[in-house]
Amino acid sequence: MNPFRRRQRERADAAPQVDEVPIRDEMIRLGQFLKLANLIEHGSEAKTVTAEGLVSVNGEVETRRGRQLVVGDVVTLGGVSARVATGEAEPVVDW
Repeated sequence: MNPFRRRQRERADAAPQVDEVPIRDEMIRLGQFLKLANLIEHGSEAKTVTAEGLVSVNGEVETRRGRQLVVGDVVTLGGVSARVATGEAEPVVDW
């Protein structure tokens, strides 16, 4: 078998990793979640990436950064996925 095709098949067989990101409330807006999940560096980037159709929620492109997300929703940006989870969100501190 061609090594390239074997690698393609191995990648397809591997389940993509989805990080669990806990939130404090019952829901969170998409723009806030993108920052909380470290999918974007600055909150101001949320408008750009959503407007350009680069963000998907549960497999569908989402262009509204104010969309309400609930526990279980999966957000994907640039091939990286994060799932909204219950629990106390830990503060991100950049020293």
